[in-house]
Amino acid sequence: MTEEATAMQTMRSAGLSALAETGSIFHFEEIRKFFTFEHGIKLAVNAVTIILFYILYRVVKHLIRKGAGQRLSDKTYMLLSKAISYTFYVLIIMYILGLFGIRLGAIWGAAGIAGIAIGFAAQTSVSNIISGLFVLTEKSMKIGDFIEIDGISGTVDMIGFLSVRVHTLDNQFVRIPNSTVINNKLKNYSTFELRRHVFEFSVDYASDLDKVLAVLQDVPGMCPTVILDKPGFEPKVMLVSLGESGITVNIAVWFNRSDLVQTRTDLCRAVISVCRREGINIPFNHMDVTLVNAR
Repeated sequence: MTEEATAMQTMRSAGLSALAETGSIFHFEEIRKFFTFEHGIKLAVNAVTIILFYILYRVVKHLIRKGAGQRLSDKTYMLLSKAISYTFYVLIIMYILGLFGIRLGAIWGAAGIAGIAIGFAAQTSVSNIISGLFVLTEKSMKIGDFIEIDGISGTVDMIGFLSVRVHTLDNQFVRIPNSTVINNKLKNYSTFELRRHVFEFSVDYASDLDKVLAVLQDVPGMCPTVILDKPGFEPKVMLVSLGESGITVNIAVWFNRSDLVQTRTDLCRAVISVCRREGINIPFNHMDVTLVNAR
């Protein structure tokens, strides 16, 4: 054998050895054995199953968008849509892992232990997230509403999974955790267009009560923002109780919620004006001081 033939044989052997090594690295032989007719049928069935899952997922989302999407708020619909999407992804991942023979029991066990540890570490956050679901679905407030929670009053700027953000009348930013919203009384002053205000004051015990009731009937008409002739929302003047220094009188009026400040101001001015005009005394605490010359 010549030197040239020997060299060719050596190169051929090296090439075959390299090819065998490459095949061993990339498992070409195992892959070739895997693509049998039986495995091809299983692969096709699994692919069809995943496609059917996806079609079902799209159909469900379409039905929700056409049905519930018109009756739910944008935030609630978005929350429901994300929940369906995450459920679909989790089911698909579990199905694919099962095809590869991965034992899901061990994964669930590890996830359970991790979930317990995370739960202890983030009890407050989890509580706020769960409370946030109730806040979003209950629809007791929306962005732009003026609310009062746990002694804090302000206009709602954002409703999130963890908290509600408001700015107060003096333009201070306040973050209210959702658990606080759920566990405390919520007042929403923007839910109804009309509001009622009760103006309370006292008159002297020596006053003629019939005259007091008669002349105070003119007070609501002196306030431009007060509703006067709407059935069920008429102003009312009433004697309420006997106080320490006078008889308590209430004037209850209805008005548009945007006129709150103006209505309160007009009522106060009108009551003082009528009482001064008619000689009705509004009692108030006062002190008499007598100076005595001390020698």
